[in-house]
Amino acid sequence: MSGTDDRLARLSALHPRVIDLSLGRIADLLAKLGRPERALPPVIHVAGTNGKGSTIAFMRAILEAAGKRVHVYTSPHLVRFNERIRLGGALVSDDALNEVLDECGRVNAGAPITIFEIITAAALLLFHRHPADYLLLEVGLGGRFDATNVIDAPLASVVTPVSLDHPEYLGTSLEGIAREKAGIIKRGRPAILAQQDEAALTVLRREAARRHAPLLVGGEDFSARSENGRLVYEDERGLFDLPPPRLGGRHQFINAAAAIATLRAVVPDLPAEAFAQGMAGAQWPARLQHLTRGKLLALAPPGTDLWLDGGHNEHGGRVLADAMADLQDRSLRPLILICGTLSTKDTAGFLKPFKGLVQEVLAVPVKGEHAGRAAAEVAALGASVGHAAAACDSVEAALRFLSARSWAQAPRVLIAGSLYLAGTVLAANGTPVE
Repeated sequence: MSGTDDRLARLSALHPRVIDLSLGRIADLLAKLGRPERALPPVIHVAGTNGKGSTIAFMRAILEAAGKRVHVYTSPHLVRFNERIRLGGALVSDDALNEVLDECGRVNAGAPITIFEIITAAALLLFHRHPADYLLLEVGLGGRFDATNVIDAPLASVVTPVSLDHPEYLGTSLEGIAREKAGIIKRGRPAILAQQDEAALTVLRREAARRHAPLLVGGEDFSARSENGRLVYEDERGLFDLPPPRLGGRHQFINAAAAIATLRAVVPDLPAEAFAQGMAGAQWPARLQHLTRGKLLALAPPGTDLWLDGGHNEHGGRVLADAMADLQDRSLRPLILICGTLSTKDTAGFLKPFKGLVQEVLAVPVKGEHAGRAAAEVAALGASVGHAAAACDSVEAALRFLSARSWAQAPRVLIAGSLYLAGTVLAANGTPVE
């Protein structure tokens, strides 16, 4: 266990519940730290169910292409904890991270606080102490009571597509979840909404009106479409003809549109070339990531087309199935889904959109401290929605299982169902996350 892991383990013991949505504990700690959240670079705050990280990745790539220094806070991490905090273009160093975690622990002095809250406080302290032009801040869960929602006057608030997820914390109503996400919209500050389900949009629009927040709505005030292999973005100021998003899948056009609309609204004088470079250069691991080399690929049947994604809810299943269908249309292969999920997720809802598209579901466990479903349970849920499904002990075992067969054409294999599974896959494959 690394020094950072030791510290996180000790801090986790301060509050037994990993998630306990409240702003009181982090507000108290930030007050003791001197209110760093009140002296940050201009903040773009991003909530939503799906697409938060991708939208941030597009904004970061565009801003950095324009020569801006950008801080980024995201969660969860995939392989190394440091992935959560990016200072001016580079992942936080072990030494800087350990130092600020120790400081927050000393100042907190044993008071109850969740691990996410103290991590967020540490990140805000780092962002306060290191100069940058912008801070891209991702909500951890929900919005209204998320630890990141201590920012009173963001440069802008962004809400990516809202769908059902985390019912144990946010409820089972799309309208209720949208209300929680809308909690990051601040009085008089611009709000940008990615294209939304109508029920969620109604709530978000109402909440923005209550706060007198200037509103831009995807599909109404701005849009992006694929045309002749390009991304065509359009708003009231005109058209942008851009390279297609480097991140794959139709859903990334929605995320890219929200990113472009946000920056055009609140960051003056960004050159058109920065938007083009941002579309072509954005990186966000485990979002329809093509694994073209590595230890796991060596276990698969020769010539396997291997993909990795962290999609894990019903909406994620739909957009991921659409993306794989597009790949199949361009190059037809036998399609296999290797899937592992957490016990808190709607596994059947995630798997259902793949019916008729994948040849087989190979269920695997999600290993580690997270509450993963047993592989046999995932397989049974896959069978319940019409899939041929079998359980395997691991991703490696699933790939070996496929290699034991004879293939007239090498398969296309998608590994998905959990970001935690994706992290273990990247680690096992030897794929760096930078």
